[in-house]
Amino acid sequence: MDVKLVSFIALAKFKNYTNAAEYLNLSQPAVSNHIKLLEEYYSTKLFKKIGRNIELTEEGKILFKYAQDIDALYRKALDEIKNKSGIHRTYKVGASMTIGGYVLPKILAEYQKQNPNIRILLEVYNTEDIEDKLLKRKLDFAVVEGPFDKQKFCYSKFKDDELILAVSPEHYFADKKEVDIKDVIKGNLILREKGSGTRKIFEQIVLGTGYDIKDINIHMEIGNINAIISLVEANLGYTIISREAIKKELKIGTLKEVPIKDIRIYREFNFIYLDEAKDSFIYDFMDFCIKNV
Repeated sequence: MDVKLVSFIALAKFKNYTNAAEYLNLSQPAVSNHIKLLEEYYSTKLFKKIGRNIELTEEGKILFKYAQDIDALYRKALDEIKNKSGIHRTYKVGASMTIGGYVLPKILAEYQKQNPNIRILLEVYNTEDIEDKLLKRKLDFAVVEGPFDKQKFCYSKFKDDELILAVSPEHYFADKKEVDIKDVIKGNLILREKGSGTRKIFEQIVLGTGYDIKDINIHMEIGNINAIISLVEANLGYTIISREAIKKELKIGTLKEVPIKDIRIYREFNFIYLDEAKDSFIYDFMDFCIKNV
């Protein structure tokens, strides 16, 4: 990548010429000259001095956004070239919380056992973050739950999933044959954070029953699935969660499923990737997952 952009990115992050120069193993005058040349090229100031520190100008912020994208593409190109020319290949695979925590680990272990020349780095985030990282080329491929922007990605269905109402056996819902959705949204509901596939699907269901998102009484909002399971087991609330995530708890009886009247919540797990990222690994891995789920 252009060394001037490398210096620009470092200076934007460190906000200090000395620190940026040390990080890049360059002299401070060299970094200053790179910034000067960029400012001359773009005919604008990219940094402004505020006290002892420097900050990006509005024009600088625009360049920083694109410079980061260029850096990500450069690194991706380098990785692909190394992968093609070497025996061992590395891929960054993203997965949303439920899939990354409860569905993929065993599949990945078996895949790597059968493909020792391929190294898979699994990164787990919520669905919105996965989409963002794919678009920024920080991931090669991903598997997500719930809605995603189908205009921006190539995609293929992995499997179906069901979201269920999970309660402690001590909760008063546990003795009911079914509960009404209005009682679910008005009680001590523990939900995933905004941006999660599970949260989006549940909110769509609520809207479809005629209620508003504002009608949902969120007792707790937590991004960690294991923490949610522990809180529900302790009868500190109940949750809407993937059946995949609580198979063990349902089996041993620390959690109980309670049907919601006239409502079944289904969703898809999907493979998503950028059109430019098509690779034999992606098709091979998708096929392997479907056969080994």
